[in-house]
Amino acid sequence: MPENVHSNALSRTRRIGLASLASLFITVGLGLFLGVQTREQFREVEENWNEYSLDIGQKGEWISAIRGHLGYGGIIHNFKNYVLRKDPIYLHRTEEQIDQFLAVTDLYLTATADPREREALQIVRETILRYSAALPVAVRAAEQGWPTERTDTAVRISDTEALQALADLEQIWSVNRQTSADRMLAAVNRGQTLIWIGFLSIAALVCLALLIGYLLVLLLRDMRDAVLRLSDELHRRRELQKSNERLAQAVEQSPATIFMTDTDAKIIYANRQFEKITGWQRDEVIGQTPRFLQSGDTPASEYAAIRRRLDKGEDWQGVFRNRCKDGSSYWAETKILPLLGEDGSVRNFIGMGEDITEKRQAREQVARAQKLEAVGLLAGGIAHDFNNILTTIVGAAHLAAMDAPAGSDIEVEVDQIDIAARRGQSLVQGLLTFARRTPGSLQPTSLTAVIEEVSRLLQASMPPTITLKRDGIGDDLTVLGDDTYLHQIVMNLCRNAVEAIGAEPGQIAIDARVLDDHVPAGLEPREGGWIVFCVSDNGPGMSAETKQHLFDPFYTTKPLGKGSGLGLAVVCGLIEEMGGRISVDSTPQQGATFTVYLPRAEAGLAKTETAAAEMPRGHERIVLVDDEPDIAVTFRRLLLRLGYRVEAFTSPLVALEHFQSAPDRPDLLISDMVMPDMSGEALVNELRAIRSDLPVIFCTGYNPGGLKIDGPEPEVMHKPIDPARLAQRIRFLLDAAH
Repeated sequence: MPENVHSNALSRTRRIGLASLASLFITVGLGLFLGVQTREQFREVEENWNEYSLDIGQKGEWISAIRGHLGYGGIIHNFKNYVLRKDPIYLHRTEEQIDQFLAVTDLYLTATADPREREALQIVRETILRYSAALPVAVRAAEQGWPTERTDTAVRISDTEALQALADLEQIWSVNRQTSADRMLAAVNRGQTLIWIGFLSIAALVCLALLIGYLLVLLLRDMRDAVLRLSDELHRRRELQKSNERLAQAVEQSPATIFMTDTDAKIIYANRQFEKITGWQRDEVIGQTPRFLQSGDTPASEYAAIRRRLDKGEDWQGVFRNRCKDGSSYWAETKILPLLGEDGSVRNFIGMGEDITEKRQAREQVARAQKLEAVGLLAGGIAHDFNNILTTIVGAAHLAAMDAPAGSDIEVEVDQIDIAARRGQSLVQGLLTFARRTPGSLQPTSLTAVIEEVSRLLQASMPPTITLKRDGIGDDLTVLGDDTYLHQIVMNLCRNAVEAIGAEPGQIAIDARVLDDHVPAGLEPREGGWIVFCVSDNGPGMSAETKQHLFDPFYTTKPLGKGSGLGLAVVCGLIEEMGGRISVDSTPQQGATFTVYLPRAEAGLAKTETAAAEMPRGHERIVLVDDEPDIAVTFRRLLLRLGYRVEAFTSPLVALEHFQSAPDRPDLLISDMVMPDMSGEALVNELRAIRSDLPVIFCTGYNPGGLKIDGPEPEVMHKPIDPARLAQRIRFLLDAAH
């Protein structure tokens, strides 16, 4: 038995030893297994993290770059802007962005082996290559002046597949990123599961391997802490990435230009608005100082003062006129801030600018409007007196011409006086019209007669080296317009052509015709049709910049004292007021052609006395009222020469008293408009209250319009008055009254 007992004990010990040894082997094996698995989990976490940080992150940057090239401000946007606007800056941007796009896609294709990604990249790349192939067509269209519709048809490219391919590429990237993140989280979760398995194993074998268990507990606790720290770090990185993305989007989409420099003022970042406003790409300005933006308006001392202020940690705010890449400029309200570190030292500088070019232009327009208002007040103040003086000059010159021998030097000198007086009238009338101080009266008027009269005046005042050609002008060219306006338009355009040619030999051609059924773009068809009037010269022509400002008020290319800068501005305003349109075609050294479109009217209704030289006579009694003695004397002498019996007064009150004594005696009244004691309007109303059928002619130097006269509408003639036209209107009204 003892032997048996010993044998049993030995057997039990052996069994316990074997069990203990087995437990030890299990414990060691389990420890080795857990260690190997844990190490694999760490390796997998590390691999997933590297894949997530490097591969996925790099592809995300490439996809973002591709999205930028296809989005707003990208290749397609700039290509379409070039097709629509034909601005070379969009062509340059498109070409640069195509090169950048191809470089990014080459990198992507080299880095990826995924067939789905490669297929999507190829689709996007082929679409951009089609845009690249269409660029020469767009350039040729711009150079040859194709219509926008034709150009759009020739270069139209569907980018639907490219956008869908980009969306697929982003989806693949998003799925890969999510897969990588899920794998990383799964590895972390498996690691946590292994930890709990280890705890249970240690609890089961703690009696057999306390020391091993204790060490494993310490090891597993460290592993658990490491995994938790990794999980927390991953969570923080995700939150930080989202925050950085939101901040980057806010800066990129800001309406202000934003750029950052280091302490040496070298640019390290510029946002999208900076590229859009300045035309400079980021890769062109990174590493440069903002000196390339300087327009030269701000002195170097001011920049030095700004730098000293920033070095002290103080910000600066002001306005710059910056230069764009294409040579143009813009006004920017700028604020520059120093970025301070925790120790208070300056680490970087940030510049933010708001484009205020339109605001400045608005202020300039207000100042310009005030200037025009001042011109209007000045014109209204001098018009009456100056036109009275011109009336005396014109009337006296006409009387002198009637007595001057035909073909004599005196006749030539008198004609020169008449021409100079009419040019003075045109200048004052231009000021009044430009300031909208004289309303026009639109009625059927013979454009042919106006051209004939202006041609006669020009022949007497042009240099002999310039010839005037006016062939093919018909007799039925009747327009719906104001007679005075038409004189100003024709005279200003012809005088402008004479001054453009100067002392050199040259030719001016005047052409007028009824516009055929083909109506130019921008001109609305009308029932009565249109008449086109052209003034061409073979002078030096003009540049594109001059044409751009040609009709601006006070803009002139003539030397000081040679031009007011109002002639063409007045012409443009008069034409628009009559419902017409003006255009100019000119290139340097090839002359210029001004084309005017005017509404056509029925020929039978046109005024026919515009340029007639006859001065009909009569014997009727005329009452003449003008507060200027010189004008009253001049008109009285003229009318007496024509056979009329004239009673002239310089006081409207005396004229009214005289009329009241014998209201049936006068056959017609000629009166000034603006007079002391009583206006011409009030005088006529008093006379019409006594005799309602009295014919009336107003001769005014400045008529603000809005007359309220009882009875038949009076005739209104603007000073200085052509004696022949005055005689014609007198005869017309007297014959109509009988």
